[in-house]
Amino acid sequence: MMRMILTLLAVLGLLAAPVAAQDGPLRIEITEGVIEPMPVAVPDFVVGDGAAREYASRIARVVADDLSGTGLFREIPREAFISPITSFSSPVQFADWKAINAQALVSGAVEIGQDGRLVVKFRLYDVFAGQELGEGLRFASAPEGWRRMAHKVADAVYTRITGEGPYFDSRVAFVAETGPKNARRKRLAVMDYDGANVRYLTGGDDIVLAPRFSPDGEKILFTSYSSGFPRIYLMDVASLDLRALEEQPGSMSFAPRFGPDGRTVVYSMTRGGTTDIYTLDIDSGTTRRLTRSPSIDTAPSFSPDGTRIVFESDRSGSQQLYIMSLDGGSPERISFGQGRYGTPVWSPRGDLIAFTKQSKGRFHIGVMRLDGSEERLLTASFLDEGPTWSPNGRVIMFTRESQGADGQASLYSVDITGRNLKRMRTETGASDPSWSPLLR
Repeated sequence: MMRMILTLLAVLGLLAAPVAAQDGPLRIEITEGVIEPMPVAVPDFVVGDGAAREYASRIARVVADDLSGTGLFREIPREAFISPITSFSSPVQFADWKAINAQALVSGAVEIGQDGRLVVKFRLYDVFAGQELGEGLRFASAPEGWRRMAHKVADAVYTRITGEGPYFDSRVAFVAETGPKNARRKRLAVMDYDGANVRYLTGGDDIVLAPRFSPDGEKILFTSYSSGFPRIYLMDVASLDLRALEEQPGSMSFAPRFGPDGRTVVYSMTRGGTTDIYTLDIDSGTTRRLTRSPSIDTAPSFSPDGTRIVFESDRSGSQQLYIMSLDGGSPERISFGQGRYGTPVWSPRGDLIAFTKQSKGRFHIGVMRLDGSEERLLTASFLDEGPTWSPNGRVIMFTRESQGADGQASLYSVDITGRNLKRMRTETGASDPSWSPLLR
């Protein structure tokens, strides 16, 4: 077990300093970083009956892809396996897995229950300690939900080994882009976090921007130009029922985000030559103005507890980040580096702000503490923008646009350490991602 703990520190990119022995949970002092992905073996799941055979290898494949995609795990190729797992209940031959340097082993079984539901069971083993980590879990779903069950297995494995919260069983709303740059068609779409199961929510006849999930993942806010001016709409993801929100003659509303209560929306409205930030109660339609400035105040994002917002403003003469209380008071500037800052998003953990930064002709995705300290730039490109947080606050997804007349937008993700930068799989060009909470 100690070897598993030491390896865990390595895969998380952290080095632990020795601490004195003590009663109770082990405490780790984090000092500096190293990189050493943990070798993990994920054999095909055992089939309980013939009807479930088609799902066994698919589920194991998704579990392995989820884990290795984090950059924290290295999948051991199946051709290296010495002995297969043929029974979910038989003792594990740990010597065979030690011989190929597997440090974690995921063993699973799949069967179709009498009610026609697909049942997935799994166990996680610490190979070097020769013991199971925690108790095995069991998930059941209609057969078409097999990918979700695979994500749930991967989430459980990831959480047990890293201590981080899960995030694989989630979705991403985004703008799917097709056609030439001067006549680009943009459709609102949702997909699994890994790019599977794409579903288009709009037809693409109107320009849509910046979809944002509700806290329960059942609704999406977005901005549409269907009326000729930017306007905020609310869509039910399941039924596609659509309704317009805030509308005032002579105004433009945009950049909406849900509050943590799911009923309050914070957004920007341009009216009378000024752009300020407002809140809207979805049920009553009541609005409240939060900022009063001749500057452009936009891109607001709620804190996880719903008491504050972070937003971008040019009130200091350049585009910077500010935090203010919903109870009122003066906004406090938090960005002071060289360059322009925008599109801030509060981490679900509440400890960091992700942002877009433009400096010296390059665009970056970065993070900083709530007081602006410990600023870290995670990416650099011709155009990186629009960060969104994974449900556990460990990974950031964003838009990257390639340079040139035919430049196309794509979705990328990066760990908050700045490691594991990778392009997300999408059927078309893609922009404006919004990561959902964990699915129910």
